[in-house]
Amino acid sequence: MGGIDPSDLKWRVVAPVLDRLGLGGAAAVNLLTGTALVESRAARLVQDGGGPALGMWQMEPATHDALWGMLEGAEHADLQTRVARMACADIPRVRQLIGNLRYGCAMARVKYVFDPAPVPAAKDAVGLCTYWKRVYNSALGAGVVDSVHIAAFTTAIRA
Repeated sequence: MGGIDPSDLKWRVVAPVLDRLGLGGAAAVNLLTGTALVESRAARLVQDGGGPALGMWQMEPATHDALWGMLEGAEHADLQTRVARMACADIPRVRQLIGNLRYGCAMARVKYVFDPAPVPAAKDAVGLCTYWKRVYNSALGAGVVDSVHIAAFTTAIRA
């Protein structure tokens, strides 16, 4: 059983969301599509085994809340407004990581925004995978830069 078709995810969710945030471009689109593929196979809405990570981009509530704290202030006011517009008013934001693909994608992009290094080239699957591991999954995460994860980023690039 598979998840969302990678091409549908890339062109019908990720690209439009990143454009609305003003944080698009081929490299970012491939990075966020690949992130969903390695984190959840673009299929899981809650973490396997009952862990805290939520949504297709498998963001933990503590990370979500910390990112909102980082968005506070005049420096990020425009981005904060753009992300907030992706959310529904009647559901707590953190719970929207599960079912609101636009919001989950936006928050995943915010996670990468705060890293000072540039996003690797759009067609560099190894570079995108390495960047995902360092910035998104972190040294503490279970993910690794290996042939399986690199293949997921290759799928994102080709989608």
